[in-house]
Amino acid sequence: MNDTVEQRAIEIARYIIETECTVRSAAKKFGISKSTVHKDITTRLKEIDGLLFNEVDKIMQTNKAQRHIRGGEATRLKYSLMKK
Repeated sequence: MNDTVEQRAIEIARYIIETECTVRSAAKKFGISKSTVHKDITTRLKEIDGLLFNEVDKIMQTNKAQRHIRGGEATRLKYSLMKK
């Protein structure tokens, strides 16, 4: 695996741990696709640093459990703005 890919996976993981952000916002921050972030975190990071992977995985599981709430809030906000 390329050193830059490994470094990127570690940087993304540290960013997610520090900010507890979503895959989407991490992708926006690093200027890459959501798929790339997900691949870096779930596949590559697991091979590079298992402990770091476990920390990030906890945050990702929390985000996954909360995504239906975030989606509902976004929809509610969208329609409340359309009424005005």
